[in-house]
Amino acid sequence: MRVLVQRVLSARVSVDGRTVGKIDPQGQGLLALVGVTHTDDAAKAQRLAEKLWQLRILDDQKSAADVGAPILVVSQFTLYADTAKGRRPSWNAAAPGPVAQPLVAEFAAALQRLGAQVATGQFGAHMQVESVNDGPVTVLLEL
Repeated sequence: MRVLVQRVLSARVSVDGRTVGKIDPQGQGLLALVGVTHTDDAAKAQRLAEKLWQLRILDDQKSAADVGAPILVVSQFTLYADTAKGRRPSWNAAAPGPVAQPLVAEFAAALQRLGAQVATGQFGAHMQVESVNDGPVTVLLEL
């Protein structure tokens, strides 16, 4: 499982012109793009959620847990693109939808259980993601 995390001032995800998830924090928030591979499971989603919740990438070396920063979770199978050969990426390392969808949902639910305010995208949809990156700060988390 991989999560590409961006520190943001705001973020929104839309499908067919309709907003399906957004965060508009008073300070900073996090945009979490989540990719799932074949060997991932619910325990890994939980551990990664805990890591993200405690990650000190906000101002003054604070975490989302410290300041109650909201998190927008968006599924992103392309985090498992293999571009080693040719010009066309391979998506073989990305888990198929029936495997990935419940794990992305578990990741978001684990964050909520930890106390996070969580918004989500729409799994499997063609989404438009808008964000105002802050810093910019972008970190790749992986287990």
